[in-house]
Amino acid sequence: MPKKNGKCCKKYKEGKRCKNCPNKGGKLSSVLLVLLASVFTAVPVAAATGDATDDWPEDWSDEFDLSSRVALVNEGELEFIPSAAADGAHYHRNRIAITEASLDLGWVELTQCHENIDPVHAAQILFRVDGIRDLAIERSRNIGRAWVEGHSVQLEDVGADAELCIRAQSRALQSLGDGMFRLRNGPYMRRFLDGYYPMRVALSIDYPGQRLRLVGQTPEPQEGFSVDRAPNRLQVDATFEGRLITCFDFCERDDETCDGMAPACMTPSDAAPTGND
Repeated sequence: MPKKNGKCCKKYKEGKRCKNCPNKGGKLSSVLLVLLASVFTAVPVAAATGDATDDWPEDWSDEFDLSSRVALVNEGELEFIPSAAADGAHYHRNRIAITEASLDLGWVELTQCHENIDPVHAAQILFRVDGIRDLAIERSRNIGRAWVEGHSVQLEDVGADAELCIRAQSRALQSLGDGMFRLRNGPYMRRFLDGYYPMRVALSIDYPGQRLRLVGQTPEPQEGFSVDRAPNRLQVDATFEGRLITCFDFCERDDETCDGMAPACMTPSDAAPTGND
């Protein structure tokens, strides 16, 4: 029977939820926070590890209330929200630099910071195995231990107000042919069990303006998704629940025939979340 500090939850025993008691799936003796965080995939996911037991960790505060965390959450459909609704939520900042070399090879420079990471005992930031190289940690705060392991960054003892910044090269730019290129990001999501929670994502995209011009983007600007254009740079700010995928399409400046219809940004598999995300 679930316990909190050695005490059973009577309401839970009767089939009802109560404060500081888990859902019927069992309690989390340790939590794995997965941040699929390349510019291809950025997915904060909290899920149980395989060693769940009946004992609630003594060092988790009463504020970590699983019942309230799993109630009334988005189930995956993208919904943009006002920025104030994402105050204090996980903040995912990316600086992406498209260089002349990127146009030939697809690799872009990436600096990525995570703020307001949920305090958990174990976490990892995962990248697509063939989409990342030269991965390194730049700095961390209020994290007991952080290290690079293959195509991932492993974290232990994530505390309150934690921050992690990494740098790498990411294979994020795709040539679509006929002088067109696409920078595709996502899906970004902050997932806990079967629900999706508010998240903020910021992208600062530098590109060679003497070579490229922006010709299309997905989604369109709206409340909760803004794009500011400046010479050689895009500034993107998104506050949302669910799954967010962005595409920015560029053409060679000297190719006036490049503005044709680009392939769709999202695919059917993008729009339908599965248990394997």
